[in-house]
Amino acid sequence: MQVVTTAGHGGHGKSALVRALTGTEPGEPGAWTELPSGRRVAFVDVPGDERSVPAMLAGAAPAPAVLLAVAADEGWMAQTREHLDALGALGVRSGVLAVTKADAADPKLALRLIRERLSGTALRGVEAVAVSTVTGAGMDELAAALDRLTGRLPVPDPAAPVRLWVDRAFTAGRQTVVTGTLGAGTIAVGDELLLMPAGEHVRVRTIGCAGEPRESVGGVSRVVLTLRDAGRVDAGMALVTPGAWTHTTSIDVRTRFGEASGRLARRLTLHVGSAAVPVRLRPLGPDTARLTLNTRLALHLGDTGVLRDPERRSIAGVSVLDVRPPTLVRRGAGAARARELASWPDRPDGTIVLRRHGVLRRSELSLMGCAPPPEAVALNGEWVADPAHWRSLFDRLAEETSRHAAASPRAPGIPLETVRLRLGLPARQLVTALVRPPLRVAAGRVYGPVPAPAEEPGPAAAPPPTAVASAPPPPWADGVRRLQADFADAPFEPPTAERLEELGLTGEVLAGAERAGAVLRIADDRGDIVLLPGADREALRVLSGLPQPFTPAQAGDALAAGRRVAVALLRHLDRLGLTERRPS
Repeated sequence: MQVVTTAGHGGHGKSALVRALTGTEPGEPGAWTELPSGRRVAFVDVPGDERSVPAMLAGAAPAPAVLLAVAADEGWMAQTREHLDALGALGVRSGVLAVTKADAADPKLALRLIRERLSGTALRGVEAVAVSTVTGAGMDELAAALDRLTGRLPVPDPAAPVRLWVDRAFTAGRQTVVTGTLGAGTIAVGDELLLMPAGEHVRVRTIGCAGEPRESVGGVSRVVLTLRDAGRVDAGMALVTPGAWTHTTSIDVRTRFGEASGRLARRLTLHVGSAAVPVRLRPLGPDTARLTLNTRLALHLGDTGVLRDPERRSIAGVSVLDVRPPTLVRRGAGAARARELASWPDRPDGTIVLRRHGVLRRSELSLMGCAPPPEAVALNGEWVADPAHWRSLFDRLAEETSRHAAASPRAPGIPLETVRLRLGLPARQLVTALVRPPLRVAAGRVYGPVPAPAEEPGPAAAPPPTAVASAPPPPWADGVRRLQADFADAPFEPPTAERLEELGLTGEVLAGAERAGAVLRIADDRGDIVLLPGADREALRVLSGLPQPFTPAQAGDALAAGRRVAVALLRHLDRLGLTERRPS
């Protein structure tokens, strides 16, 4: 089955066409027909008055093709233009033009004018048919044209993750019935789906498609599902495969078919599928922007939608470039991000995503709708890395071990957790995967190259006995080792002054540990805050995942730290130029 949406000015015969083709009322979820080839097509009939553009977008967004109706006696109208703009913004490039009411006026003149209007649009070359639902003229030709159209449409992947945008829903007792267009994937009776944005797990009890009960159905199809104990379900929600989509409230997009991003309003409505979500827009480049959504959406890279300004009645299409965008807190970060996105295609692939993130789980790529690139460095089956980034991490690790050996020649190697924090790696096991000769791992620490043994001196050059005795460890070594155990479960909960004294980490001993890079010391009004080295970079990574901007209290919650520590870390990061203060 394929699904086609109608479009056109109110009163130009869209509903009459659906009724004549299917023999059912256009508002029914089972409005479908069998075409001459045996292929089936279902119709989503959208309203055509000027106040119902959101409803038109909700119906048209999941459909891959359009049946555009223009009346021969009235020709091109305002809503025809607005619907065409919406289709262009949605990226709809396939369709059939029906010049309706051919019994009321000469369709040839109207068709010539319509072709002029369609020139320069994605629908400029669509097949056109003159029809009359009153006399029946042209209806067979229209069915044949739709048959040719559906034969050209791509067949979606039946194994793709499911995302069914709900355009109708009603509840009776403990059962909820929802209607929507399934774009890809397969739904079977008994499947568990996730209702977004509610986040509730629901189970499919029955499936209806083309007026028949089904055990399973694949896209593209108009489907009716019965859910049990689903709670409240509204139009605009989505039923998705659990663990297969990124649930996000912040996305970077490319704008197209409309004004430059800088000229768009700062508060708009984003239409994706049947959802209509208020968003806040931050322009990045001429055609890129950051959108902050007021609710979570289940998205993949390359998803398309429409930004609409209801007051100006203007629209712009968007393609989702990033569902996990980086924070933009440093001066010039927005401009740098715009330069980065400028080279990205509308549908970024795994190579681009992995290049930006450096290291990711395979499941994280899947959540974004990407496959690991063939050239990725495979790490223990779970993780993959960008080759260039992985090489640079090894070089940095070699530098860290050399620097540590030079600063603390008598100290043991660098703890794995310290290395992880300094390199910004998401898991300690990745440090072990990174180490290769001449570096080595032993007893939970990373060591640099083993020095080559010196040439055996002659009798005259033999050192005095005291010179060959093993050097004692630095005075802070044992205290730092015990301190690392304290931080195992609470990396942002610093020791008290009493605990530092108990560990022997006070005065010059603590200063020596700081000089050796064994601890991070941050001064504030109430004294020193002592953390493990790299804790500031780890805090930056955690805070980067928060909606921007955020308050110190929100930072404290994210770090599981008190306000004093959170404020001290924010000031420290600010001094490093890694954050940006904004007036409240």
